[in-house]
Amino acid sequence: MISFKNKKQFSSAILFCSIAVIMFWVKSYITYSTAFNLGIENGAQKFLLLLNPLSATLFFLGLGLFAKGRRAFIWIIIADFLLSLLLYCNVVYYREFSDFITVPTMLQSNNLGDMGGSIVALMRPADFLVFTDVVILILLLVFKVFVPNREVRVRPRKTVGILTLAIAVFAANLSLAEIDRPQLLTRGFDNNYLVKYLGMTNFMLFDTYRTAKSTKEKASASGTDTQQALDFTKKNYAEPNSKYFGVAKNKNVIYIHLESFQQYLIDFKLNGEEVTPTINKFFHDKETIAFDNYFHQVGQGKTSDAEMMLENSLYGLASGSAFTSKGNNVYQSQPAILGQHGYDSAVFHGNTRSFWNRDAIYKEFGIKNFFDSSYYDMNENDTLNYGLKDKPFFKESIPMLETLKQPFYAKFITLSNHFPYPISEEDATIKPATSGDSTVDSSFQTARYLDEAVKQFMTYLKKSGLYDNSVIVMYGDHYGTSENRSSALGEVLGNDDVTPFDVAQLQRVPFMVHVPGVKGFVDHSYGGQIDTLPTVLHLLGIDSKDYLQFGTDMLSKQHNQTVPFRNGNFVSDKVSYINGVFYDQKTGAVIPSDKVTDEMKAQHNYVNNSLGFSDKVLQQDLLRFYTPKGFKATDRSDYNYNHQTGDPIKKTTSNED
Repeated sequence: MISFKNKKQFSSAILFCSIAVIMFWVKSYITYSTAFNLGIENGAQKFLLLLNPLSATLFFLGLGLFAKGRRAFIWIIIADFLLSLLLYCNVVYYREFSDFITVPTMLQSNNLGDMGGSIVALMRPADFLVFTDVVILILLLVFKVFVPNREVRVRPRKTVGILTLAIAVFAANLSLAEIDRPQLLTRGFDNNYLVKYLGMTNFMLFDTYRTAKSTKEKASASGTDTQQALDFTKKNYAEPNSKYFGVAKNKNVIYIHLESFQQYLIDFKLNGEEVTPTINKFFHDKETIAFDNYFHQVGQGKTSDAEMMLENSLYGLASGSAFTSKGNNVYQSQPAILGQHGYDSAVFHGNTRSFWNRDAIYKEFGIKNFFDSSYYDMNENDTLNYGLKDKPFFKESIPMLETLKQPFYAKFITLSNHFPYPISEEDATIKPATSGDSTVDSSFQTARYLDEAVKQFMTYLKKSGLYDNSVIVMYGDHYGTSENRSSALGEVLGNDDVTPFDVAQLQRVPFMVHVPGVKGFVDHSYGGQIDTLPTVLHLLGIDSKDYLQFGTDMLSKQHNQTVPFRNGNFVSDKVSYINGVFYDQKTGAVIPSDKVTDEMKAQHNYVNNSLGFSDKVLQQDLLRFYTPKGFKATDRSDYNYNHQTGDPIKKTTSNED
């Protein structure tokens, strides 16, 4: 046995704190460098990545020195553990979202119970090395390498001096960051930049301030702010194409939400076999207008961000999910607009109604019926991942769909094709890919399962006559394979060298609109989810001109083909702007800074303004100051989604006809 009798003992809390700071500092730098893709481009950024964990680490561990004796050591260990826990949670979160946890994200904690399977799939045994320094600090006390003097307290002047040093380090860090990235805190939409330049803990502090500021801004907002946003959207309004305006007037509207489904799956063959033959057929149908340059534009809210754009033509927030943090805002949403043209409305979803706060925000959207998991048979054989499998979901939805009064708006949110793409041998009807990444490989199998479920539903729609009397929209909500798995996906798709430009192009998702009696075609215009609402409204003969919407009709000759991403990047028919670099859209070649034109700068300015004004609309609840002519604001008290399992299927609202 090893003897500790003759070991040297220490009692200095400052020395203990210094060891803790150094270990956490080194650990943070290693984690930043290996677990996150922060896009380090030059020596200055490398230095800032090394420097930025120091200030917050020194400050928060230094606070423990205000305590007396042994408590100072315990406080330091607790602070180290909490900072390590924050770091660990972000490592796991980043693997799927390529982003960092924010205050609004944490407020969505009611979703975590449903996300359990995904979280476990993201964990790695080596992750727990993040807590190594915490264990070492505890052992230093257990084996009495440090023996605190119970009566000794570090002089307050020394502790204040340490905290002052921490603040000075942060000031130097921020100054150097501003040199490399001017207006870092005021212009950035991308959390990766903030972590790269300021560090994880400082980013969390800034996000806390940003969230508090947003709350204050809402209280001080006025109609003047609304008018500025409205002026911007009116300036960018695209008039309807007379050839298509009103061609679907009074038709039912059916949205089929293709979970985690990207455009590369359309017509893709794996080992010579079509992965999604039914959806491919729909894409090329003689009455389908399909868009092959349509991009998802979601942020941290993912599916909920897609719904926000789909229903409102408003972007999701830069941080967190607007569904959760802005569930009580005033909206002028698609279901409410259609409801005032005689439409019934419903959403079908095989998950709990509280997920993403849908049970609250759907009422603000004017959705009359919400058929959530309480309406379905959620037996063990038919549930997986986030809820009900797609095949029983569509089958069980049909009787509920038949309770709606025509014309109706109905949205079906699928679930099976969702990370981490679990699927049983019984449900898998195509072999997995062979990239070596199990997540990427099985995603093709769950996409096939989704396709088979859609086929069954299409068969019903055709037999019932709804197919020929409905506008049917299929759309992908967000990426299925995160940026961190781009290399594995590239291998399957035949691209062994995936560049940032390539990653941006992979963000295409399907957007297909089947309109009975209208000749279909593939439209190559560039657009995104923000453009969905005005496009569909114009097909129905409803002009979007008086609504505050940030998208434009993709069939309009005035459609703006600049597609903003939530982080401030964008793609267009001519150039892409990715992480501060312009690319030629046709060749993918980098455009040198001296070749950047005024037109490109104008596109960049448009993107910043579009995201900025949309954020103001949501953060300050600006639609409460503006009601379009002929629109009646929704009253959430008119809607009641309560349902007891086993009750007969019936209308779920209190405002039935």
